[in-house]
Amino acid sequence: MSSEVYDCIVIGAGIQGSCTAYQLAKNKQKTLLLEQFVLPHSRGSSHGQTRIIRKSYEEDFYVQMMHESYELWAQLEKEAGVELYKRTGLLFMAPENGEGFSRLKVTLQRHKIPTVFLEKQEFSQHIPNVNLRDGYGALIDTFGGVLYADRALRAVQRLFQSSGGVIKDGEKVIDIAPGAVVTVTTGSGVYRGRSLVITAGPWANTLLTHTGLQLPLKVVKINVCYWKEKIPGTYSVGQRFPCFIEMEPKEGQYDIYGLPSNEYPGLMKVCYHMGSETEPDERDKQTDTGDIDILVRYVTRCLPGLVPVPAVVESCMYTVTPDHNFVLDSHPTYGNIIIGAGFSGHGFKFGPIIGKLLSQLAMGQVPSYDLSPFRIQRFQSHPRSSL
Repeated sequence: MSSEVYDCIVIGAGIQGSCTAYQLAKNKQKTLLLEQFVLPHSRGSSHGQTRIIRKSYEEDFYVQMMHESYELWAQLEKEAGVELYKRTGLLFMAPENGEGFSRLKVTLQRHKIPTVFLEKQEFSQHIPNVNLRDGYGALIDTFGGVLYADRALRAVQRLFQSSGGVIKDGEKVIDIAPGAVVTVTTGSGVYRGRSLVITAGPWANTLLTHTGLQLPLKVVKINVCYWKEKIPGTYSVGQRFPCFIEMEPKEGQYDIYGLPSNEYPGLMKVCYHMGSETEPDERDKQTDTGDIDILVRYVTRCLPGLVPVPAVVESCMYTVTPDHNFVLDSHPTYGNIIIGAGFSGHGFKFGPIIGKLLSQLAMGQVPSYDLSPFRIQRFQSHPRSSL
């Protein structure tokens, strides 16, 4: 074992861990970022070319965090010298008189988020080739858009290294020994740090077992589907087609979302915001296509310009909490072990602000937001000792 002691060790080099490590290195913390797979990889939750970015949330705390996250993404773009965000607008469709849509409208107005409300009669003029269901309302978050995910992850990791940070990939953690100095053992070495941040996505509970804690996290495999345009360009960024989210769709229990054709020319990404439970190391054995069946029915009804059979199916994993809110907290027993987990399929856009908050916790600082919605104690009966 080396006598070297890091100020902080971060486990998991997805977007949350990479942003956390970068924030720590910027704050002159000697930081090691460990990743079990050889980078880049597609085995977790941060790969893929695009994600939606938006300020439009029903909850005030997410809107407030996204204000700053947009600023931090712009800063990262500038520092990295690459485009990370494309503004397309984000179309929301939902039952007009539903609670969710009402809450969303109230929150957007309260925070003065630039929004365009579309009346039924003008909808097809503004959004051609989309069928709005009867009784559904529509609005556009004009600052919504596309984040270039793979590009963003690479940029943050490069900036971390250029700030003096160390990345060791292909090193799976096999043990964590808590203490005033935490000892982390991988298949290749033993590392010590004054603080530890665990941002291991679907593997969070596997690692937390070593610390006597388990969280109520469910890992699901998502089929990421791309659908062929009947006429190329119909739903493209070039035609200024927006990202979209449909709440309470007829076809399923969870949201359906889409991004304009971009990464695969002539193919539009449309996905169901839930999947089937899986073991992260055996996700390829999970072959359920219930979500694809839902999407076939949805595309047939709503998006007449697409061939209603997916042309490409990729996969990723969500790690979901019971309330779909994140976990951002210190370990209840070991104050120098910080946990970022349960991003529930909507965490990528928050990466820079989550990195800032987790780095503040790791440095023993007061976090710059109220983290009560993200505390472990909210689960009460759920967290269970694994000792």
